Amino acid sequence: MHRVLLLAVMVLLPGGCGVPAEPGAAAPAPESRTLAPVAAVDDARIRATDAEPQNWMSHGRSYDEQRFSPLDAINRGNVAGLGLDWHFDFPTDRGMEATPLVVEGRMYVTGAWSHVYAFDAKTGALLWHHDPKVPPEWAVHLCCDVVNRGVALWQGRVYAGTLDGRLIALDAATGALVWSQQTTPTDKPYSITGAPRIVKGLVIIGNGGSEMGVRGYVSAYDAATGGMKWRFFTVPGDPAQPAESPALETAKATWSGGEWWKTGGGGTVWDSMAYDPALDLLYVGVGNGSPWNQQIRSPGGGDNLYLSSILALRPETGEYVWHYQTTPGDAWDYTATQHMILADLVIGGQTRKVIMQAPKNGFFYVLDRATGEFISGEAYAQQTWTTGIDKATGKAQVVETARYHDKEALVLPSPYGAHNWQPMSFSPRTGLVYIPVQEIPFVFKHDPAYRHHQGLWNVGVQIEAAGLPEDPAVAAQVLKMVQGRLVAWDPVAQKEVWRVELHAPFNGGTLSTAGDLVFAGSARGEFAAYDAANGTALWSAPVQTGVIAPPISYAVDGKQYVAVVAGWGGALPLAGGEVARLAGSVNRSRLLVYSLGGKDTLPAAVQTTRQPEPPALQADAATVAAGKTLYAQYCMACHGDGAVGGGVVPDLRYMSAQTHTEFEAIVLGGLRHERGMVGFASVMGQTVLDAEGARKIHAYVIQRAEAEKTRLASAAQAAAAGSAEGPR
Repeated sequence: MHRVLLLAVMVLLPGGCGVPAEPGAAAPAPESRTLAPVAAVDDARIRATDAEPQNWMSHGRSYDEQRFSPLDAINRGNVAGLGLDWHFDFPTDRGMEATPLVVEGRMYVTGAWSHVYAFDAKTGALLWHHDPKVPPEWAVHLCCDVVNRGVALWQGRVYAGTLDGRLIALDAATGALVWSQQTTPTDKPYSITGAPRIVKGLVIIGNGGSEMGVRGYVSAYDAATGGMKWRFFTVPGDPAQPAESPALETAKATWSGGEWWKTGGGGTVWDSMAYDPALDLLYVGVGNGSPWNQQIRSPGGGDNLYLSSILALRPETGEYVWHYQTTPGDAWDYTATQHMILADLVIGGQTRKVIMQAPKNGFFYVLDRATGEFISGEAYAQQTWTTGIDKATGKAQVVETARYHDKEALVLPSPYGAHNWQPMSFSPRTGLVYIPVQEIPFVFKHDPAYRHHQGLWNVGVQIEAAGLPEDPAVAAQVLKMVQGRLVAWDPVAQKEVWRVELHAPFNGGTLSTAGDLVFAGSARGEFAAYDAANGTALWSAPVQTGVIAPPISYAVDGKQYVAVVAGWGGALPLAGGEVARLAGSVNRSRLLVYSLGGKDTLPAAVQTTRQPEPPALQADAATVAAGKTLYAQYCMACHGDGAVGGGVVPDLRYMSAQTHTEFEAIVLGGLRHERGMVGFASVMGQTVLDAEGARKIHAYVIQRAEAEKTRLASAAQAAAAGSAEGPR
């Protein structure tokens, strides 16, 4: 059953707002039915989640974040009969990364720009929608698209973070705002894209912004009132001032030289968390350094605690208990914010309570979750930054040339990670972890001219050096190194059991089920089910857009469903250029729900064909080269390497004549700020670009458009010549 919103009608929803929809004819009205009262999710229910397999009440379904559904009505014997039951097209066109939550037949999910939606999980009827009114110009302070990874539920309320750093509580029945708390300084480029977690009545939330230059922390707020209960900073502040905690006093000694505290230091807690009720430990993943380049951030070296670490804290107080650092002295954006899973595994003949993580750096870690003791760690993807992990100490042995002190270094994994935020899952039936793995090379090069730009990217490396070479032959060789796959990993034996090649990176998170299935979407626009034991593909469906979000499974009235949010976007689709184009995806933001025998269909995908029509290039080669450098510094993160669009925001090579005419007004004056394109003449009170700089960038974009126009013409001529020759 297709749910479509009409441009001509603005439906006022309780506690929400009018939602503009895509043009088209109205679909049949959803089935009308009486829903059960909104139930009070609490600590006891989440602890006993297996007693309610029909619900998905928390981000990872359970506190252990295993993302395993005990439902088995859909299984490897009948999954071939899966069909689309209902879908909803969101009125936004950016990346979709959320995990839906389902309780008593109601589904709650976030979309782009921190919007929150509630649906009848059986029929797809939209119950309410809340728009938190994030200022569109705040998008300039975001690392990786205007995304959100979901909500938390507690005592009849829905909790979500917003891109501009607010934590909001909504009435679960109506969507009405109950309270709002600003969790970040409004004069710093913080953001929230991660899903909150709730433990013992406390809403735990972190933030993002390390690339922009902030100091990371995680905070806890009273779910009833919104009052802050505690805050744990993840990196030390000014060493001349008293540390906020004994843990930070210890961390001070691991930073050396530089003035990291003046620009933050990084270490944001922007995604993963888990909780063990028996040990009463909250686990949070800590992000990368700010800037990435350690010789700028901490030129005297050191491990730089607690960057790229797993932290164990007491959830009621924020007290430090233990840490494990996956990447000492991080210099490569190797966050440890990737998904963490708690499980009990038999290792060496004894049952161990472990925490598992496959962070960006390419190693799969198994730690004792009570103490943080290193148990094992092996590479699950190619990595060149270490000679391995010292088994006695659990510390990575860094290859010093990978730190790019004196010359550039080609390093694997890239800052996109061997595994990024897309959640992995664990099946207690197979004992395997299912990971979306990718391999992308990256050239790191020190930026000797680095200066901090408040509110913009501050990574301390020459991004231009990491761009795909413009020589087509060399670029083709680099692209052959780019891979994406679904991997089943044995965490006890620390080895790969099976893999499915997906031919492009940045694929979706995974769901494992008691039906012995693994569900995952792909960057190329397919949603599929695999045999959890051997990876055999059992079912798939085209969805017309890249799927990066993780699926869930739930049941209503005894019928099992599988749901996933689809919509190409995020870090790689924005910045990846030709690497992102390997997927061939464009954004179509939608919610897809499948069941056995489902009969819904997607509308036909509308394909548009355009030709680059740039104005004549008036600049010389030196101006174009200077524009390339400025483009890489200020534009690539959103508009793609080499000005090659990745299928989300506009491809600048195809700009209209009007956009070319208005280029300086857009880039400097913020003419299109309502679309998230802020003016770069001044950001947060600091001068960034002048007219000459904007003209240089424009010259580079024109040159790239001319190159694309020539390429398309050559391809058309070759195709015509082949057609004229006829079949051979």
